[in-house]
Amino acid sequence: MASEIERGTGRDLEKGLIMTPEPSQNSTADPSPTPSPSSVPPALVLSNSGKRIDQAGKKKYVKQVTGRHNDTELHLAAQRGDLAAVRQILDDIDSQMVGTLSGAELDAEVAEVRVSVVNEVNELGETALFTAADRGHLEVVKELLKYSNKECLMKKNRSGFDALHIASSQGHHAIVQVLLDHDPGLSKTLGPSSATPLISASTRGHTAVVNELLAKDCSLIENTRTNGKNALHLAARQGHVEIVKALLDKDSQLARRTDKKGQTALHMAVKGQSCEVVRLLLEADAAIVMLPDKFGNTALHVATRKKRVEIVNELLMLRDTNVNALTRDHKTALDIAEDLPLSEESADIRDCLTRYGA
Repeated sequence: MASEIERGTGRDLEKGLIMTPEPSQNSTADPSPTPSPSSVPPALVLSNSGKRIDQAGKKKYVKQVTGRHNDTELHLAAQRGDLAAVRQILDDIDSQMVGTLSGAELDAEVAEVRVSVVNEVNELGETALFTAADRGHLEVVKELLKYSNKECLMKKNRSGFDALHIASSQGHHAIVQVLLDHDPGLSKTLGPSSATPLISASTRGHTAVVNELLAKDCSLIENTRTNGKNALHLAARQGHVEIVKALLDKDSQLARRTDKKGQTALHMAVKGQSCEVVRLLLEADAAIVMLPDKFGNTALHVATRKKRVEIVNELLMLRDTNVNALTRDHKTALDIAEDLPLSEESADIRDCLTRYGA
């Protein structure tokens, strides 16, 4: 079960879902024509997944669920970070199947059942591995990976996140390491709005996770969300200094990339509060200070509109800055400042712009 950070408003809890009535666990035979008692061997019901196996090797799932999201026992153990319980559930599969098969056939069947149990999802589309990755339970993640196939690793919950993506978003660096070591290709999976694990980690300020992802594949910096924003846009907007440094170290030209509105990372940075991020971007490429978005706004126009006094001063100290640049609707930064409600910030910005020739 993912946290509130990951759910957001897009999480569908499926409160109106009508569940199919569960077959009884005490049933010892399929409800076909009633055979004689001597001809039907007792069925085996596994307590964690509800997988029932008869001596003919036929398998049938009787889904046993509990909790508000129809979690299996394995989900609940993973949620608690209870490694002993996780191991017990998986080990019990072996002991419960003794006598039904033998030798290599038994080993293959046990392995198949374990994979099925680990791959099982709750009502929110979450595997036990996802739950452990979300909650930051490293040892449980390691244990479940022993039985997780490619499908389990890539499986997304109903909100569009897989195990690596949720671990990246939550900042669980050690879990991100383990998952990437297991399958480096997970770093390229896409979540909601085509966000990558790198974009999510950059947005949330998880520097160690960002560095881990970049170390595995520096080409990840090229990925963008559906709105055209890349990891640098989002880290700059949030003022994550170390992440901005890490991204620019990989490619300083990233500072020139624009989103679908024509905004650079500098446009995003001046909406925030970090002068240090603004400086880092300008050090990478000072000329971006005059790049307009699709509406003709330079960074100075945006900073003025947002009443960022310190950032306006920072921009005006640059030789490349044109204090009288016009937007598409023919407004200078001073025009924008004069339209602002009277306040200490708007007065300071007007004075500053005037000093620099507006």
